[in-house]
Amino acid sequence: MPLHNLAFWFCAFFLAGIFLISIFNNFLIALVISLLVVSYLVFLRKYIFALLALAMILGAGYYQIFGVVQKSQTLIRFDEKIEFQGIVKDAQKSATSQQLILDLELPLNGKVRINAQRYPDFNYGDLVNVTGVIKNPPARSENYYKKEGISGIVSFPEIRLLETGRGNPALAALFSFKESIENVFRKILPQEKAAFLSGITLGERESFSKELEEKMSLSGTTHLVALSGYNITVIALAIGWLFGSFLARRASFYLSVAVIVLFVLMAGAEASVVRAAIMGIIALVAQHTERAHSVRNAIIIAAFLMVLANPRVLVFDLGFQLSFAALLGIIYISPVLKKVLKIQNQGFLNWRENLVTTLSAQLAVVPFLLGNFGAFSLTSFLANILVLEAVPVTMGLGFLAGGLGLMTDFLAKIIGWLLNILIGYEFWVINIFSKITLPIAVESFGFLPAIIYYVLLVGLIYKLHKLS
Repeated sequence: MPLHNLAFWFCAFFLAGIFLISIFNNFLIALVISLLVVSYLVFLRKYIFALLALAMILGAGYYQIFGVVQKSQTLIRFDEKIEFQGIVKDAQKSATSQQLILDLELPLNGKVRINAQRYPDFNYGDLVNVTGVIKNPPARSENYYKKEGISGIVSFPEIRLLETGRGNPALAALFSFKESIENVFRKILPQEKAAFLSGITLGERESFSKELEEKMSLSGTTHLVALSGYNITVIALAIGWLFGSFLARRASFYLSVAVIVLFVLMAGAEASVVRAAIMGIIALVAQHTERAHSVRNAIIIAAFLMVLANPRVLVFDLGFQLSFAALLGIIYISPVLKKVLKIQNQGFLNWRENLVTTLSAQLAVVPFLLGNFGAFSLTSFLANILVLEAVPVTMGLGFLAGGLGLMTDFLAKIIGWLLNILIGYEFWVINIFSKITLPIAVESFGFLPAIIYYVLLVGLIYKLHKLS
C-alpha cells in the first residue's frame, strides 16, 4: 500500500477512535467496538487494514489521557468568594461589557472566563487581581467550555489591574493592530456598518445589535461573521478566482495563500481563525493541484493535527464540523454539479459559480445546522449567493481602508464611501431574506438521520458523476 494511503487510513482510524469515546464517553465501549472492527478485518484477510485499525484504540486512549492530564492541571476553588490572580489571554468587548479569558496564577491553576463591566478596560497580557466566586460552567454548555479548556465562570467580580505586558509581545502587537483597524472602520462608516465590516474581516461580533443578529440568523447569513465557520472556504475560493482572472495559475495560488495568512494576522491569529484559514488553504490546494489523493490526505492530516491539539473539537466544536463538512462539499460536490450544469470557471463574480459553490457547501452542512439549531431556511441559498457576490470585494476594500486609515484619514474615507454602498447592498439582501424564509424545522435531528442524509447525498452525487 502506498505511503499516502497508509497515512490516510491511520489518521482515519485514529479519528474514529476519538469519535467513539466522544459519543459513548466510555473507554471500554470504544475498546470493544475497535476490537470488533479489527477482528472483522482479520476475518476478511485485510491484514494491513486490521493493523491500521488498531489506531482506533490509540485514538480512544489519547482522548482519555488528554482529559486526565487537563483535569490534573486544573486546581480551582469553586462556589466560594475568593481572591485570585491571573493573566488576560483574550478580551472580547462590546458597548456594555467585556469577556475576559484568564490563565490563573498559583496557587490556583486553570483557565476561567470572566464576565465583567465594560470599564475599566483590560487587554491581552494584563495581570489582574480578582475578587469573586468561580462557578462551574452550566451543564448545557459543559462540552463547549471543556473544548475551550475553560474550567469555571466568574460573573462581574471586583477586578484590579496589577501589571501590563505579561503576554507574548508578538500577540500583543497583533491585538493592538487589530484594535487600530477597528477604530479606522468606526471613523469611516456608521456604527452598524463598521461592526459588520469588523465581523467579515476580523470576526468581531461584540458590537452587533440584536436586530442585525436576528436578521442574519433568519436569512441564513450569520456564518459571514463567524471566521470559524464554513464561509472561509467560500471566500478563499473567491479570492483564488479573483487573482486567477488576471494572474498566472501559480502566482494566483501563492498570492491567495498570502492573503489568507494576512487574514489570520488581521484577526489576531486565534486558534479558531487559524483552523478556518487552514481549511481555506486546503480548498485552494484542491483547486490548484486537482489531485484527489493530495487533497484527501491534506484534509485528513489537518483534521488529525487539530484533534491531536484538542480531541474534543471532533464532536463538540460546531465550527470544526462546519469547516470540514463545507470543505468536503466544495471539493467533492461542486465539481460534479459544475459538470452537470456545464459551468466553466470564469471568475469569482460569475453568479453560476457562486451558486454551485454555495449550494455544495450548504448541502454538506445541513445535518449540522438541523442538529444544532433545529432549523434551516431554503431561501438562505439565494441570500448567500447574492451576498457572496459582494463580500470578497468588501473584504478587500476593508483591508485596504484599514491599512490606509493608519496613515491618512482622507484616503480611508474615500474607500469608506465605496464600502458604505457595498455594505448597504449586503444589508438590503439580509433584510429582504430575513422576511422571506422557507424554513425546514425539526424538533430533533440525531446521528441516524444524519447518516441516512449523507448516504443519500453521496449516492446522488455518485449517480450524477456517472451520468456526466
